[in-house]
Amino acid sequence: MENIVIIGAGPAGISAALYAARGNLNPLVINNGIGALEKAEKIENYYGLEQPVSGRELYERGLAQAEALGVRIIEAEVLGISGFDTFTVKTTAGDFDTVSVILATGGKRTAPKIPGLREFEGRGVSYCAVCDAFFYRGKEVAVVGNGDFALHEAEQLRNVTQGVTIYTDGKKPEFSREHPISVNTMKIQAIEGEDKVSGLLMQSDASVQEAETQVKSFYPADGVFIALGTAGSTEIARQMGAEITDKDNIKINEEMETTIPGLFAAGDCTGGLLQVSKAVYEGSMAAISAGKYVRSKKSS
Repeated sequence: MENIVIIGAGPAGISAALYAARGNLNPLVINNGIGALEKAEKIENYYGLEQPVSGRELYERGLAQAEALGVRIIEAEVLGISGFDTFTVKTTAGDFDTVSVILATGGKRTAPKIPGLREFEGRGVSYCAVCDAFFYRGKEVAVVGNGDFALHEAEQLRNVTQGVTIYTDGKKPEFSREHPISVNTMKIQAIEGEDKVSGLLMQSDASVQEAETQVKSFYPADGVFIALGTAGSTEIARQMGAEITDKDNIKINEEMETTIPGLFAAGDCTGGLLQVSKAVYEGSMAAISAGKYVRSKKSS
């Protein structure tokens, strides 16, 4: 059983790891890549930088600093988290049981630009299989995505619904294992319906350049679940039942604790100022609070 599992290895995640390690909590960091920091060409408004550094360089310095302190960092994709009193973090590298979790994977991803997606949110379009699968029991559903996160969501739905199809929206499937779920690789033209979702309009021959000559096909579906890329902090928190703000950020208190005891969040996923300095503070605070939580659990 881990004391603290930190999901994310950017400024918030690594800051949390440093404080947790110095607190003798032996944290485990799950890293799935650099994230938004890679877009920062130059960072020069951060304490201690005599010369500007790129986001990539700052990220690599952070990893090296944590590793020098003995922090364990594994490369894996988080698929979901289950549990309440203690947690099980499900990843592509296996499952990890832990007393507490710190979510620090950055802000919410941009939703795909598919016509009809925004219009049908809450009326057939969902971002959480665990949350909404019950409403589609015995029905046909679609999962939009091409990676392991989409596969995980489809497997959750498969236990409840009549049928599940993964739609990659023209992208190449990138699943890390074999599975029996149907996959459609055509480009999605639109999500259609009237009062609620009725299906997906697909472009059956995306290689044809003239739009008027392309053949379109309609695939019925009662629900469409969006699962592009990897599961971000907000998606994970929502799946677990933590409260999300009206701006789609994770709701936290001043100690970085979410509405679920033992689940903490830090960095861009909590909203507000999207700066390295803010992420570092929140990561540090989350580790201190998680440490208090772990010790209280062990003493009770």
